[in-house]
Amino acid sequence: MTSGMSLNDKLPHYIRLMRIDKPIGTLLLLWPTLWALWLAAEGWPPLHILVIFTIGTFLMRSAGCVINDYADRDFDGHVERTKNRPLATKSVSPREALLLAAGLSLLSFVLILPLDPLVIWLSVPALFLAASYPFTKRFFAIPQAYLGIAFGFGIPMGFAAVAGEVPAVAWLMLLANVFWAVAYDTEYAMVDRPDDLKIGIKTSAITFGRFDVVAVMLCYAAALGLLAVVGAMTGAGAAYYLGLAAAAAIAGYHYTLIRARERADCFKAFRHNNWLGAVVFAGIFVDQLLRAA
Repeated sequence: MTSGMSLNDKLPHYIRLMRIDKPIGTLLLLWPTLWALWLAAEGWPPLHILVIFTIGTFLMRSAGCVINDYADRDFDGHVERTKNRPLATKSVSPREALLLAAGLSLLSFVLILPLDPLVIWLSVPALFLAASYPFTKRFFAIPQAYLGIAFGFGIPMGFAAVAGEVPAVAWLMLLANVFWAVAYDTEYAMVDRPDDLKIGIKTSAITFGRFDVVAVMLCYAAALGLLAVVGAMTGAGAAYYLGLAAAAAIAGYHYTLIRARERADCFKAFRHNNWLGAVVFAGIFVDQLLRAA
C-alpha cells in the first residue's frame, strides 16, 4: 500500500508516526531533563548543553514513538484509540519505520558527541531502554516503571553533561521520575484497559485493578516525597517547595478526574501532567534565581 506513495504523500504519516502533532510526550521527557540541568548547573546551564538536550529529547521521543508503533503494529488495529496509526493502517511499512527510528537515534547520538564522554557512555543504556520498552508490555506486570527509567534517563545524562559526574541526587531524581511516570502512564493505560484486556497486553492499570486510583495517588506522593528529599540534599529554598506544593495540588486535581475511571477524564489527567512537570521546574528555576541574587 505504501510503495506507490511519494515522499510528500508519506510525510504526514511520518509526522503522525513521530507524534510531532502530539507534543505532550516530549514535554514529559523534557521537564525532568530541565530539572536536572538547572540543579546540576545551580542556575542556567550552558546554552549549547540546553539546546542539545532540548533537541535530543524531541528526537529520542520521536524515535521511541516509532519503535513503539513498530512493536505494537499487530495490536494497534484492535484498539479504539490506536487503530488509525500509520503502521496499523499500513500507510507506513515496518521497514520504513525501522529506518526512521534508526535515523532519529543516529541524529541524537551525533548531537551529544561534543559533550562529556560520560554522556556518550550513558547514551548506550538510554537507547536500549527507549528501544526495548515497547516490548516489555508482553511480560512486565508494570511496564510503566520501565518507561519511567527510559523517560528519566535525561536526568543522569544532564548531570554528566554539566558536572562531569552523576551524583546520588541524580539517581534519586530518576527514582522520583519512575514513580511520576507510573502515575501518569497508569492514567493513560486506564483509557485503553478494556482493549488491552482483550488483546493480552500487560499494563499497570490492569495489574493494579480496582486499586488503580489509589496506586496512582501513592505514586504521585512517592515522586513528590523523593523530590522533597532532593530539595533537602541540595539546600533548596522556599520557592522549590512551593513548586512541589503546587504539583501536589495538581495531583489532587487529577484524582477528581480519574476517580470515576471515565476514559476521557483519565486521558485529560494524563495530558495535564505537563503542568505538574512545569510547576516543579518553575520552583527549581525561581529557587536558583533567588539563591544567585
